[in-house]
Amino acid sequence: MTGASMITGEVSVDSYDTNKPKPKRNKYAFACALLASMNSILLGYDTGVLSGASIYIKEDLHFSDVQIEIIIGIINIYSLLGSAIAGRTSDWIGRRYTMVLAGIIFFLGAIFMGLATNFAFLMFGRFVAGIGVGYAMMIAPVYTAEVAPSSSRGFLTSFPEVFINSGVLLGYVSNFAFAKCPLWLGWRIMLGIGAFPSVALAIIVLYMPESPRWLVMQGRLGEARTVLEKTSTSKEEAHQRLSDIKEAAGIDKDCNDDVVQVPKRTKDEAVWKELILHPTKPVRHAAITGIGIHFFQQACGIDAVVLYSPRIFEKAGIKSNSKKLLATIAVGVCKTVFILISTFQLDKIGRRPLMLTSMGGMVIALFVLAGSLTVINKSHHTVHWAVGLAIFTVYAFVSIFSSGMGPIAWVYSSEVFPLRLRAQGCSIGVAVNRGMSGIIGMTFISMYKAMTIGGAFLLFAVVASIGWVFMYTMFPETQGRNLEEIELLFGSYFGWRKTLKDLKAKEAAEAKSRESEV
Repeated sequence: MTGASMITGEVSVDSYDTNKPKPKRNKYAFACALLASMNSILLGYDTGVLSGASIYIKEDLHFSDVQIEIIIGIINIYSLLGSAIAGRTSDWIGRRYTMVLAGIIFFLGAIFMGLATNFAFLMFGRFVAGIGVGYAMMIAPVYTAEVAPSSSRGFLTSFPEVFINSGVLLGYVSNFAFAKCPLWLGWRIMLGIGAFPSVALAIIVLYMPESPRWLVMQGRLGEARTVLEKTSTSKEEAHQRLSDIKEAAGIDKDCNDDVVQVPKRTKDEAVWKELILHPTKPVRHAAITGIGIHFFQQACGIDAVVLYSPRIFEKAGIKSNSKKLLATIAVGVCKTVFILISTFQLDKIGRRPLMLTSMGGMVIALFVLAGSLTVINKSHHTVHWAVGLAIFTVYAFVSIFSSGMGPIAWVYSSEVFPLRLRAQGCSIGVAVNRGMSGIIGMTFISMYKAMTIGGAFLLFAVVASIGWVFMYTMFPETQGRNLEEIELLFGSYFGWRKTLKDLKAKEAAEAKSRESEV
């Protein structure tokens, strides 16, 4: 790294001593992460509710399959604009007010969607809601990572994915709950009711503290110190975190003034130039992993299952709308239960083991799902074992995804970018994530019509296999490291294991030295 943001390699005292008992979770940091991550429920609800609402929209407004897949997937493309400008907005007005803005925008989008009378009107509502989704998806993990202490950062930073899954489940339940309403009314309630939680979330955010890292970048050290003391496990950790942030921001580590002048860049475009046009080796490595993990998270086809579960279950042999919606609710239950389980394992097991195990399991599930659907598709009679296997594999796939790749993508990408590039780097990650989701959402029906539904999932299986190899070779472990220390692990690409070994040896030597002094 170069410039004021260069990290020297100092690490928090807690990360050195493996004999120290693990610090208790900070309840205030937990509450902040919980509230911030609730913004992600907006995307989850919108994703889940369209899965079933599209059945009734198609029947009521007489949309074609192409129009349906565009309506379903387009919000993720629209969210690219939101995520693209969310990084700059959050650096300008702060992380907290950016979350408020996300809630307000999504509120308007939900109202427009609920009032839509034709394709163009509904597309406009999707556009507005998409901007809000892009904001929420970018800012929630950034804020949480910047508030969370390193000892529980994985646990807290996985919260956005928890609420995405909770929102998906609520969307599925909404489909089933309002399915019996008159045709013209049911799907409007399903879409419009999403406006109410967005208002509540925008109000709740106003009671949260601002990100300490953003406060330091504004020169407001006194306020940052107060927030860090509340969100750290000890005053010593708060002091260390503040020292690391000040160094990354180009402020003297020994400066204790409450308000200081922060060195400014001559041009804001310098951030994007360093990140994309002229990155150093560590920045390029961080970008490859932080953005690449979002690509493979979506390219494996998870949103094809989430968005089109009713159609997949129909291909598997379930014909009744009510039964398809009930089966889809089970998808939401699996996702939510397994994301909750994995949340408590992130800081115990580590990022890499969960990441690789999850992606490996997804590869197997996708191959099995592709095979079972192919058998069903080519048979002229009901093959009960294939139907049962296909339904089981859908549940297994979403469960395995939620147990690792679901939360890991957001946790990992929020950790690997250096402070000066974090907001913009995460913004690109969200853009890639939503872009891939949008492409799959807008093409899945056409894809499985062109190559059969079994062929579509075979393609996803091959992509997931490539993703596993990519992650195994390029992704360093970030568990238990403070955000500034993580920068040291990047830059050697395939040689990161040696860097990690040297770092651990240094930590062990310093820990032994402290013990001898005592």
